[in-house]
Amino acid sequence: MPQETQLSSASAAQPDPVPDQVLAAYRKSIDNIDAALIHILAERFRITQAVGEYKAKATLPPADPDREARQIARLRKLSEDADLDPEFSEKFLRFIIEEVIRHHQKARGG
Repeated sequence: MPQETQLSSASAAQPDPVPDQVLAAYRKSIDNIDAALIHILAERFRITQAVGEYKAKATLPPADPDREARQIARLRKLSEDADLDPEFSEKFLRFIIEEVIRHHQKARGG
């Protein structure tokens, strides 16, 4: 019998490890939060897409650096209050803002 077959037969004969119920519960919560984040981001991008279309029709610039700075400061404060690393929060928000601006530029045709 080839060695690969022996290994797969041996591993198939071993019982599955006992599921860790505590870890499974944590993972289920994480999965639920991840799903909520995806839905929240989808809704956010639907709204920012409408903003981009409005800005294009009104010939407004795709970016608003003053608002971005205010939002970053506001969300850094919220992060601190929530015991979340403000540096991480700012990077995450900047990533989103860059994507929104890219969409707004696209809506503008450039």
